[in-house]
Amino acid sequence: MIYDLQALKIKYKDYLNINQKISLDCKNGKLTRIKRGLYTDDLFHDLELIANVCYSPSYISFEYALSYYGLIPEYVSTVTSAVYGKKNNKTYRIKDASFEYLNIPNNVFSQGVIIMQNQNGLSYKIASKEKALCDILYVKYPIRTFKNLKYLLFDDLRISEEEFRSLDISFIKEIVPFYHSNTLNIFLKYLLKEAF
Repeated sequence: MIYDLQALKIKYKDYLNINQKISLDCKNGKLTRIKRGLYTDDLFHDLELIANVCYSPSYISFEYALSYYGLIPEYVSTVTSAVYGKKNNKTYRIKDASFEYLNIPNNVFSQGVIIMQNQNGLSYKIASKEKALCDILYVKYPIRTFKNLKYLLFDDLRISEEEFRSLDISFIKEIVPFYHSNTLNIFLKYLLKEAF
């Protein structure tokens, strides 16, 4: 569960020195500081929530989302998220957890984002599988040919061809122009000509 200072003051209302109790719980591992004024008591079950609040506005995307949907076979240990309007990409480490934030164009930021719930019923934002794939193609090295695109998709990223064929092409057609990316234009042409 994620707590702000107000929630911790309620939780620790029976303690005379609440700040000292928070410090003590951080030292003994009962609480983990996310950033100033935000804490969690369950770092690894709150990863997606933490990713959304650690650096915002953001939503989970790229490799982490592709792994979540089963498009790629590997477990992804870094929670990768999309942001917009930032000058630089950011990486945060909180104990053994790693969070990476990559920039995408602001005019495509809110499209294809889903609200999910963790096991505690708390909501977080994650890209749809189509949006996560478009996001990753946007930040990867430029692609100019179908051959290079297929290598990136099926050899480098190791995307499941079965899952790939289940993509919603109409949504991809809708959002690709907003990226202003030659790689994504090649991707859309490939989908229309070769894959479907």
